[in-house]
Amino acid sequence: MKTLVAAAFIASLIAGSATAMPLGPVTQGAQADIIQVAGGCGPGKHRGPFNGCRNNWANPGAHACPRGYHIGPGGRCRGNGR
Repeated sequence: MKTLVAAAFIASLIAGSATAMPLGPVTQGAQADIIQVAGGCGPGKHRGPFNGCRNNWANPGAHACPRGYHIGPGGRCRGNGR
């Protein structure tokens, strides 16, 4: 077993200059066929909890109460802190 480990170590030293994937040429400018998006969700969205895509803004029409209020007893809007 020791000779097998020693032979593997020596072989790795000899072949140490080999690389798994050679580096390609680096381009300096942006390419026209690449579209950059935030986290793969698309423009105007971001990754949320559990890796789902969410909007970067809130839709005010989707909320029952205006900003600074919440739904209280009876389904009416109450100010936050009351």
